[in-house]
Amino acid sequence: MSKKTIRDIELKGKKVLMRVDFNVPLNDKREITDDTRIRAAMPSIKYAIDNGARVILMSHLGRPKGEVKKELSLKPVAENLSGKLQKNVLMAEDCIGDEVRKTIGAMSPGDVLLLENLRFHKEETKNDEAFAKELASLGDVFVSDAFGTCHRAHASTEGVTRYIPSVAGFLVEKEVRYFDKLLKEPEKPFCLILGGAKVSDKIAVIENMLPKIDYLLIGGAMAYTFLKTRMKGVGKSKVEEDKLDIANRIFDMAREKKVSIFLPSDHIVANSISDRAKVRVVKEHIPDEWIGLDIGPATVKKYLSILKECKTICWNGPVGYFEIKPFMKGTAAIAKFISKLKATTVIGGGDTAAAINKLGLGKRMSHISTGGGASLEYLEGKDLPGIAALQDA
Repeated sequence: MSKKTIRDIELKGKKVLMRVDFNVPLNDKREITDDTRIRAAMPSIKYAIDNGARVILMSHLGRPKGEVKKELSLKPVAENLSGKLQKNVLMAEDCIGDEVRKTIGAMSPGDVLLLENLRFHKEETKNDEAFAKELASLGDVFVSDAFGTCHRAHASTEGVTRYIPSVAGFLVEKEVRYFDKLLKEPEKPFCLILGGAKVSDKIAVIENMLPKIDYLLIGGAMAYTFLKTRMKGVGKSKVEEDKLDIANRIFDMAREKKVSIFLPSDHIVANSISDRAKVRVVKEHIPDEWIGLDIGPATVKKYLSILKECKTICWNGPVGYFEIKPFMKGTAAIAKFISKLKATTVIGGGDTAAAINKLGLGKRMSHISTGGGASLEYLEGKDLPGIAALQDA
Protein backbone atom coordinates (compact mmCIF):
# COMPACT_ATOMS: atom_id res chain seq x y z
CA MET A 1 0.00 0.00 0.00
CA SER A 2 1.31 3.46 -0.90
CA LYS A 3 -0.02 5.05 2.31
CA LYS A 4 1.28 4.85 5.88
CA THR A 5 -0.67 2.52 8.16
CA ILE A 6 -1.29 2.24 11.88
CA ARG A 7 1.84 0.04 12.07
CA ASP A 8 4.03 2.96 10.98
CA ILE A 9 3.32 5.29 13.93
CA GLU A 10 4.13 5.36 17.62
CA LEU A 11 0.91 4.79 19.60
CA LYS A 12 2.06 4.51 23.21
CA GLY A 13 0.51 7.26 25.32
CA LYS A 14 -1.08 8.86 22.25
CA LYS A 15 -4.69 9.90 21.76
CA VAL A 16 -5.72 8.00 18.63
CA LEU A 17 -8.67 9.54 16.83
CA MET A 18 -10.09 6.74 14.67
CA ARG A 19 -12.80 7.06 12.03
CA VAL A 20 -14.75 3.80 11.91
CA ASP A 21 -17.90 2.81 10.05
CA PHE A 22 -20.49 1.90 12.67
CA ASN A 23 -23.41 2.71 10.37
CA VAL A 24 -25.14 -0.53 11.34
CA PRO A 25 -28.77 -1.61 10.82
CA LEU A 26 -31.05 -1.31 13.87
CA ASN A 27 -34.51 -2.82 14.41
CA ASP A 28 -37.52 -1.11 16.05
CA LYS A 29 -36.14 -1.95 19.50
CA ARG A 30 -32.86 -0.25 18.55
CA GLU A 31 -31.02 -3.57 18.56
CA ILE A 32 -28.21 -4.15 16.05
CA THR A 33 -29.32 -6.71 13.46
CA ASP A 34 -25.95 -7.07 11.68
CA ASP A 35 -22.65 -6.19 13.39
CA THR A 36 -20.36 -6.97 10.42
CA ARG A 37 -19.03 -3.40 10.33
CA ILE A 38 -18.23 -3.40 14.05
CA ARG A 39 -16.35 -6.69 13.71
CA ALA A 40 -14.44 -5.30 10.72
CA ALA A 41 -13.05 -2.45 12.85
CA MET A 42 -11.88 -4.69 15.73
CA PRO A 43 -8.29 -5.41 14.53
CA SER A 44 -7.38 -1.70 14.42
CA ILE A 45 -9.10 -0.92 17.73
CA LYS A 46 -7.42 -3.85 19.53
CA TYR A 47 -4.02 -3.00 18.05
CA ALA A 48 -4.28 0.59 19.32
CA ILE A 49 -5.38 -0.61 22.80
CA ASP A 50 -2.59 -3.21 22.96
CA ASN A 51 -0.04 -0.54 22.06
CA GLY A 52 -1.03 1.73 24.93
CA ALA A 53 -3.16 4.31 23.11
CA ARG A 54 -6.23 6.12 24.34
CA VAL A 55 -8.73 5.33 21.56
CA ILE A 56 -11.34 7.88 20.48
CA LEU A 57 -13.76 6.38 17.96
CA MET A 58 -15.98 8.44 15.67
CA SER A 59 -18.70 7.34 13.26
CA HIS A 60 -22.02 8.32 11.76
CA LEU A 61 -25.28 6.37 11.89
CA GLY A 62 -28.11 6.87 9.41
CA ARG A 63 -28.98 10.24 7.94
CA PRO A 64 -30.06 12.61 10.71
CA LYS A 65 -29.29 15.59 8.41
CA GLY A 66 -27.62 17.75 11.03
CA GLU A 67 -30.25 17.24 13.75
CA VAL A 68 -30.01 15.30 17.01
CA LYS A 69 -32.25 12.24 16.66
CA LYS A 70 -32.26 9.92 19.66
CA GLU A 71 -33.18 6.91 17.55
CA LEU A 72 -29.88 7.39 15.66
CA SER A 73 -27.67 7.58 18.75
CA LEU A 74 -24.59 5.33 18.72
CA LYS A 75 -25.32 4.08 22.28
CA PRO A 76 -26.32 0.55 21.11
CA VAL A 77 -22.94 0.37 19.34
CA ALA A 78 -21.06 1.30 22.54
CA GLU A 79 -22.85 -1.59 24.32
CA ASN A 80 -22.03 -4.04 21.50
CA LEU A 81 -18.42 -2.88 21.48
CA SER A 82 -18.10 -3.24 25.28
CA GLY A 83 -19.09 -6.89 24.91
CA LYS A 84 -16.63 -7.52 22.07
CA LEU A 85 -13.70 -5.82 23.83
CA GLN A 86 -14.72 -7.18 27.25
CA LYS A 87 -14.21 -3.74 28.75
CA ASN A 88 -16.39 -0.70 29.34
CA VAL A 89 -16.51 1.53 26.28
CA LEU A 90 -17.22 5.12 27.31
CA MET A 91 -20.00 6.91 25.40
CA ALA A 92 -19.82 10.66 24.81
CA GLU A 93 -22.95 12.82 24.69
CA ASP A 94 -21.58 14.67 21.63
CA CYS A 95 -18.60 14.50 19.27
CA ILE A 96 -17.15 17.94 20.09
CA GLY A 97 -17.22 20.38 23.02
CA ASP A 98 -15.88 20.85 26.54
CA GLU A 99 -17.55 17.74 28.02
CA VAL A 100 -15.92 15.55 25.36
CA ARG A 101 -12.51 17.14 26.09
CA LYS A 102 -12.98 16.59 29.82
CA THR A 103 -13.79 12.89 29.25
CA ILE A 104 -10.75 12.45 27.01
CA GLY A 105 -8.56 14.21 29.59
CA ALA A 106 -9.60 11.64 32.21
CA MET A 107 -8.88 8.62 29.98
CA SER A 108 -6.03 6.19 30.71
CA PRO A 109 -3.97 4.22 28.16
CA GLY A 110 -6.11 1.36 26.81
CA ASP A 111 -9.41 3.20 27.38
CA VAL A 112 -11.93 3.50 24.54
CA LEU A 113 -14.38 6.36 23.99
CA LEU A 114 -17.09 6.39 21.33
CA LEU A 115 -18.16 9.86 20.22
CA GLU A 116 -21.82 10.51 19.47
CA ASN A 117 -23.13 10.47 15.87
CA LEU A 118 -21.04 12.86 13.74
CA ARG A 119 -23.99 13.66 11.50
CA PHE A 120 -25.91 15.28 14.35
CA HIS A 121 -23.81 18.24 13.13
CA LYS A 122 -24.50 19.47 9.57
CA GLU A 123 -20.87 20.63 9.42
CA GLU A 124 -19.73 16.98 9.13
CA THR A 125 -21.06 16.34 5.61
CA LYS A 126 -20.19 19.90 4.53
CA ASN A 127 -16.54 19.22 5.44
CA ASP A 128 -16.61 22.44 7.47
CA GLU A 129 -13.08 23.61 8.27
CA ALA A 130 -13.74 24.72 11.86
CA PHE A 131 -15.60 21.46 12.66
CA ALA A 132 -12.81 19.34 11.14
CA LYS A 133 -10.22 21.30 13.12
CA GLU A 134 -12.16 20.76 16.34
CA LEU A 135 -12.43 17.00 15.71
CA ALA A 136 -8.70 16.84 14.90
CA SER A 137 -7.83 18.65 18.15
CA LEU A 138 -9.23 15.66 20.11
CA GLY A 139 -6.37 13.37 18.99
CA ASP A 140 -2.63 13.27 18.43
CA VAL A 141 -2.91 11.03 15.36
CA PHE A 142 -5.76 10.09 13.03
CA VAL A 143 -6.47 6.55 11.82
CA SER A 144 -8.84 6.13 8.88
CA ASP A 145 -10.57 2.76 9.10
CA ALA A 146 -14.01 3.48 7.62
CA PHE A 147 -13.60 2.33 4.02
CA GLY A 148 -17.35 2.70 3.45
CA THR A 149 -17.06 6.49 3.86
CA CYS A 150 -13.68 7.06 2.16
CA HIS A 151 -15.37 8.12 -1.11
CA ARG A 152 -16.83 11.15 0.67
CA ALA A 153 -14.79 14.25 1.51
CA HIS A 154 -16.37 14.87 4.90
CA ALA A 155 -14.90 16.56 7.99
CA SER A 156 -14.16 13.22 9.73
CA THR A 157 -12.74 11.50 6.63
CA GLU A 158 -10.79 14.16 4.74
CA GLY A 159 -10.99 17.41 6.73
CA VAL A 160 -9.18 16.14 9.86
CA THR A 161 -6.19 14.94 7.81
CA ARG A 162 -5.09 18.57 7.29
CA TYR A 163 -4.40 19.07 10.99
CA ILE A 164 -2.87 15.87 12.45
CA PRO A 165 -0.71 12.99 11.13
CA SER A 166 -3.10 10.62 9.32
CA VAL A 167 -2.70 6.93 8.43
CA ALA A 168 -4.79 3.94 7.32
CA GLY A 169 -6.18 1.31 9.67
CA PHE A 170 -6.04 -2.43 8.95
CA LEU A 171 -9.48 -2.52 7.32
CA VAL A 172 -8.73 0.27 4.86
CA GLU A 173 -5.35 -1.33 4.15
CA LYS A 174 -7.01 -4.69 3.36
CA GLU A 175 -9.68 -3.10 1.12
CA VAL A 176 -7.07 -1.15 -0.85
CA ARG A 177 -4.85 -4.23 -1.23
CA TYR A 178 -7.65 -6.31 -2.76
CA PHE A 179 -9.01 -3.60 -5.06
CA ASP A 180 -5.52 -2.60 -6.22
CA LYS A 181 -4.86 -6.25 -7.13
CA LEU A 182 -8.05 -6.31 -9.24
CA LEU A 183 -7.14 -3.08 -11.00
CA LYS A 184 -3.40 -3.57 -11.45
CA GLU A 185 -2.45 -7.26 -11.50
CA PRO A 186 -5.43 -9.64 -11.55
CA GLU A 187 -4.70 -13.30 -12.14
CA LYS A 188 -6.33 -14.38 -15.41
CA PRO A 189 -8.92 -15.40 -16.52
CA PHE A 190 -10.75 -12.55 -14.76
CA CYS A 191 -14.55 -12.44 -14.58
CA LEU A 192 -16.65 -9.47 -13.50
CA ILE A 193 -20.23 -10.23 -12.39
CA LEU A 194 -22.55 -7.23 -12.39
CA GLY A 195 -26.14 -7.15 -11.16
CA GLY A 196 -28.37 -4.74 -9.30
CA ALA A 197 -31.06 -2.39 -10.52
CA LYS A 198 -29.49 0.15 -12.84
CA VAL A 199 -27.11 0.20 -15.79
CA SER A 200 -26.49 3.88 -14.96
CA ASP A 201 -24.87 2.89 -11.62
CA LYS A 202 -22.40 0.60 -13.36
CA ILE A 203 -21.44 2.41 -16.61
CA ALA A 204 -18.20 3.89 -15.24
CA VAL A 205 -17.26 0.51 -13.67
CA ILE A 206 -17.77 -1.33 -16.97
CA GLU A 207 -15.78 1.26 -18.94
CA ASN A 208 -12.87 1.16 -16.48
CA MET A 209 -12.85 -2.64 -16.07
CA LEU A 210 -13.33 -3.79 -19.69
CA PRO A 211 -9.60 -3.53 -20.53
CA LYS A 212 -8.76 -5.68 -17.48
CA ILE A 213 -11.33 -8.52 -17.64
CA ASP A 214 -11.98 -11.57 -19.85
CA TYR A 215 -15.68 -12.13 -19.09
CA LEU A 216 -18.60 -9.94 -18.05
CA LEU A 217 -21.65 -11.75 -16.67
CA ILE A 218 -24.74 -9.56 -16.33
CA GLY A 219 -27.79 -10.23 -14.16
CA GLY A 220 -30.26 -8.29 -12.03
CA ALA A 221 -32.67 -5.69 -13.36
CA MET A 222 -29.88 -4.03 -15.35
CA ALA A 223 -29.80 -7.11 -17.63
CA TYR A 224 -33.16 -6.15 -19.19
CA THR A 225 -31.80 -2.88 -20.58
CA PHE A 226 -29.02 -4.87 -22.29
CA LEU A 227 -31.47 -7.56 -23.46
CA LYS A 228 -33.74 -4.96 -25.05
CA THR A 229 -30.86 -3.84 -27.30
CA ARG A 230 -30.58 -7.48 -28.46
CA MET A 231 -34.26 -7.40 -29.50
CA LYS A 232 -35.37 -9.73 -26.70
CA GLY A 233 -38.86 -9.46 -25.19
CA VAL A 234 -38.53 -8.07 -21.65
CA GLY A 235 -42.22 -7.85 -20.65
CA LYS A 236 -42.80 -5.45 -17.75
CA SER A 237 -39.22 -5.79 -16.50
CA LYS A 238 -37.33 -2.68 -15.46
CA VAL A 239 -35.62 -1.03 -18.46
CA GLU A 240 -33.67 2.25 -18.57
CA GLU A 241 -34.85 3.48 -21.95
CA ASP A 242 -32.41 6.40 -21.91
CA LYS A 243 -29.45 4.01 -21.49
CA LEU A 244 -30.05 1.76 -24.53
CA ASP A 245 -27.43 3.64 -26.58
CA ILE A 246 -24.90 3.22 -23.78
CA ALA A 247 -25.65 -0.52 -23.59
CA ASN A 248 -24.97 -0.77 -27.33
CA ARG A 249 -21.75 1.19 -26.91
CA ILE A 250 -20.63 -1.25 -24.17
CA PHE A 251 -21.11 -4.20 -26.57
CA ASP A 252 -18.94 -2.38 -29.14
CA MET A 253 -16.23 -1.66 -26.55
CA ALA A 254 -16.27 -5.30 -25.39
CA ARG A 255 -15.83 -6.51 -28.98
CA GLU A 256 -12.88 -4.18 -29.37
CA LYS A 257 -11.28 -5.38 -26.11
CA LYS A 258 -12.09 -9.04 -26.90
CA VAL A 259 -14.21 -9.38 -23.74
CA SER A 260 -17.09 -11.88 -23.80
CA ILE A 261 -20.36 -10.47 -22.43
CA PHE A 262 -23.01 -12.95 -21.29
CA LEU A 263 -26.67 -12.10 -20.70
CA PRO A 264 -29.45 -14.26 -19.21
CA SER A 265 -30.89 -16.76 -21.71
CA ASP A 266 -33.80 -17.72 -19.46
CA HIS A 267 -35.55 -16.01 -16.57
CA ILE A 268 -37.55 -16.57 -13.42
CA VAL A 269 -40.54 -14.29 -13.98
CA ALA A 270 -43.56 -13.28 -11.90
CA ASN A 271 -46.78 -11.35 -12.38
CA SER A 272 -45.86 -9.04 -9.46
CA ILE A 273 -42.93 -8.32 -7.12
CA SER A 274 -44.14 -10.30 -4.13
CA ASP A 275 -43.54 -13.65 -2.43
CA ARG A 276 -47.17 -14.52 -3.24
CA ALA A 277 -46.82 -13.85 -6.95
CA LYS A 278 -47.30 -16.45 -9.68
CA VAL A 279 -43.79 -17.56 -10.66
CA ARG A 280 -42.57 -19.43 -13.74
CA VAL A 281 -39.44 -19.98 -15.83
CA VAL A 282 -39.37 -18.64 -19.39
CA LYS A 283 -36.77 -19.01 -22.11
CA GLU A 284 -35.37 -16.07 -24.04
CA HIS A 285 -38.42 -13.74 -24.37
CA ILE A 286 -40.41 -12.56 -21.36
CA PRO A 287 -44.18 -12.34 -22.08
CA ASP A 288 -45.83 -8.88 -21.96
CA GLU A 289 -47.48 -8.99 -18.52
CA TRP A 290 -44.58 -10.65 -16.69
CA ILE A 291 -41.56 -9.23 -14.84
CA GLY A 292 -38.08 -10.74 -14.94
CA LEU A 293 -36.86 -11.08 -11.34
CA ASP A 294 -34.01 -13.62 -11.46
CA ILE A 295 -31.77 -15.48 -13.88
CA GLY A 296 -33.12 -18.88 -14.90
CA PRO A 297 -31.58 -22.36 -14.41
CA ALA A 298 -30.00 -22.52 -17.90
CA THR A 299 -28.33 -19.14 -17.31
CA VAL A 300 -27.08 -20.29 -13.91
CA LYS A 301 -25.57 -23.40 -15.54
CA LYS A 302 -23.86 -21.31 -18.24
CA TYR A 303 -22.51 -18.73 -15.76
CA LEU A 304 -21.11 -21.45 -13.47
CA SER A 305 -19.31 -23.10 -16.41
CA ILE A 306 -17.54 -19.78 -17.12
CA LEU A 307 -16.74 -19.06 -13.47
CA LYS A 308 -15.22 -22.53 -13.08
CA GLU A 309 -12.38 -21.48 -15.41
CA CYS A 310 -11.61 -18.18 -13.65
CA LYS A 311 -8.76 -17.32 -11.30
CA THR A 312 -10.16 -13.89 -10.30
CA ILE A 313 -13.84 -13.04 -9.74
CA CYS A 314 -15.23 -9.65 -8.76
CA TRP A 315 -18.97 -9.41 -8.06
CA ASN A 316 -21.04 -6.27 -7.58
CA GLY A 317 -24.84 -6.48 -7.46
CA PRO A 318 -27.14 -9.50 -6.90
CA VAL A 319 -28.38 -11.22 -10.08
CA GLY A 320 -32.00 -11.36 -8.87
CA TYR A 321 -34.45 -9.69 -6.50
CA PHE A 322 -32.77 -11.62 -3.67
CA GLU A 323 -34.81 -10.05 -0.81
CA ILE A 324 -37.79 -12.21 -1.87
CA LYS A 325 -37.12 -15.95 -1.55
CA PRO A 326 -38.38 -17.20 -4.97
CA PHE A 327 -35.97 -14.79 -6.69
CA MET A 328 -32.83 -15.57 -4.69
CA LYS A 329 -31.92 -18.82 -6.46
CA GLY A 330 -29.55 -17.33 -9.04
CA THR A 331 -27.62 -15.25 -6.50
CA ALA A 332 -27.46 -18.22 -4.08
CA ALA A 333 -26.25 -20.65 -6.77
CA ILE A 334 -23.43 -18.33 -7.89
CA ALA A 335 -22.42 -17.52 -4.30
CA LYS A 336 -22.28 -21.19 -3.25
CA PHE A 337 -20.34 -22.15 -6.38
CA ILE A 338 -17.65 -19.46 -6.19
CA SER A 339 -17.24 -20.00 -2.43
CA LYS A 340 -15.72 -23.41 -3.28
CA LEU A 341 -13.40 -22.26 -6.06
CA LYS A 342 -9.63 -21.84 -5.74
CA ALA A 343 -9.92 -18.31 -7.06
CA THR A 344 -9.61 -14.79 -5.66
CA THR A 345 -13.21 -13.76 -4.95
CA VAL A 346 -13.85 -10.09 -4.20
CA ILE A 347 -17.40 -9.07 -3.30
CA GLY A 348 -18.49 -5.43 -3.60
CA GLY A 349 -20.28 -4.13 -0.52
CA GLY A 350 -23.95 -3.17 -0.18
CA ASP A 351 -26.60 -5.62 -1.39
CA THR A 352 -24.10 -8.20 -2.67
CA ALA A 353 -22.41 -8.39 0.74
CA ALA A 354 -25.84 -8.58 2.41
CA ALA A 355 -26.85 -11.50 0.16
CA ILE A 356 -23.58 -13.39 0.79
CA ASN A 357 -23.87 -12.87 4.56
CA LYS A 358 -27.54 -13.93 4.49
CA LEU A 359 -26.36 -17.20 2.91
CA GLY A 360 -23.68 -17.60 5.60
CA LEU A 361 -20.87 -17.66 3.03
CA GLY A 362 -18.95 -14.55 4.11
CA LYS A 363 -15.93 -16.42 5.49
CA ARG A 364 -15.53 -18.44 2.30
CA MET A 365 -14.88 -15.44 0.05
CA SER A 366 -11.40 -13.92 -0.29
CA HIS A 367 -12.72 -10.48 0.55
CA ILE A 368 -16.12 -8.87 1.17
CA SER A 369 -15.94 -5.11 0.94
CA THR A 370 -17.52 -3.05 3.72
CA GLY A 371 -18.30 -0.19 1.33
CA GLY A 372 -20.88 -0.37 -1.46
CA GLY A 373 -20.41 3.14 -2.85
CA ALA A 374 -16.69 3.21 -2.06
CA SER A 375 -16.01 -0.12 -3.78
CA LEU A 376 -17.93 1.03 -6.89
CA GLU A 377 -15.90 4.23 -7.09
CA TYR A 378 -12.66 2.27 -6.63
CA LEU A 379 -13.65 -0.01 -9.53
CA GLU A 380 -14.43 3.11 -11.56
CA GLY A 381 -10.76 4.06 -11.13
CA LYS A 382 -11.46 7.12 -9.00
CA ASP A 383 -9.23 8.38 -6.19
CA LEU A 384 -11.14 8.18 -2.91
CA PRO A 385 -10.63 11.48 -1.03
CA GLY A 386 -10.50 9.79 2.39
CA ILE A 387 -7.57 7.63 1.23
CA ALA A 388 -5.80 10.15 -1.01
CA ALA A 389 -5.52 12.53 1.99
CA LEU A 390 -3.53 10.05 4.15
CA GLN A 391 0.25 10.30 4.54
CA ASP A 392 2.29 8.60 1.82
CA ALA A 393 4.42 5.66 2.89
